[in-house]
Amino acid sequence: MANKTSPGQFIQQVRQETAKVTWPTRKETLMTTGMVFVMVIVAAAFFFLVDQVLAFGVKSIFGLGG
Repeated sequence: MANKTSPGQFIQQVRQETAKVTWPTRKETLMTTGMVFVMVIVAAAFFFLVDQVLAFGVKSIFGLGG
């Protein structure tokens, strides 16, 4: 069998790896979160406009609009 790691060794290894992680600052987290919200709003507006243009085109072609 391969080398088995005891639960204690596993937890020690996890702590060692966690100590190597560079955690973002509060400011970095807030900036990133804000950018995600901005990009979601931009994407939603883009797809809404594309949907409206396509709906207008389909209605014009099939004469379904009033």
